Amino acid sequence: MKIIALLASPQGLKGNTSGLLRYVVEGAKAEGADTEIIVLKGDKVLPCLACGTCHKKGSCLQKDDFQSIKAKIAGAEGLILASPNYIFNVSAQMKAFMDRCVGVVHCMQFWGKYGASLVTSGGDGEEAIPEYMNQFLIMTGAVPVGTVSANMSAMPSGDFTEELRERARALGRKLVTEWRAGQVLPEVEARRNAFRDRMCAVMPWRKEEWPYEYRYWKEGMGL
Repeated sequence: MKIIALLASPQGLKGNTSGLLRYVVEGAKAEGADTEIIVLKGDKVLPCLACGTCHKKGSCLQKDDFQSIKAKIAGAEGLILASPNYIFNVSAQMKAFMDRCVGVVHCMQFWGKYGASLVTSGGDGEEAIPEYMNQFLIMTGAVPVGTVSANMSAMPSGDFTEELRERARALGRKLVTEWRAGQVLPEVEARRNAFRDRMCAVMPWRKEEWPYEYRYWKEGMGL
């Protein structure tokens, strides 16, 4: 299994989010996964311009790393999203990536991939953020298997507690084993299918404004 991990922290590989991600990756590697971490610091994926080119042509006109990152995810089986808690939401770097994925979402182009989400926080209130990221995964067509989050209380001696480290490793192992088994929780399947039905209903209405996406659904997804 090939897994792409997107680390959306301006601290890069030196921050707490990277530290927690390291344990998730450790668990995935223990199950035989091949992993690659891509650091999003704000210069690799620029904010969406809302120009609509992706809806019309299937690609973005901006000259940054988004298309290459998207291609790497397309060639993988797994996707991990890792972000710090910035004012009870994902970082600007993660949000820029999500916004640029509007075409991916409209076409659910990550269908069949498996994913997981993690968040670190200086205080508390981070619990809803990884669920938000997992909802994003569902809207891309992926199957989220779980989340892990931590705040500074989980680092009494400068590193995460062993209990939290093991939860992070377990999430990495689960990502691989559930992909291998093809397991999808009924709730996740229901949410994914509901979003697919929504896109199927919307596309005929917007086929003039979204010609690429309409053709994608008509020719490849059974519209």
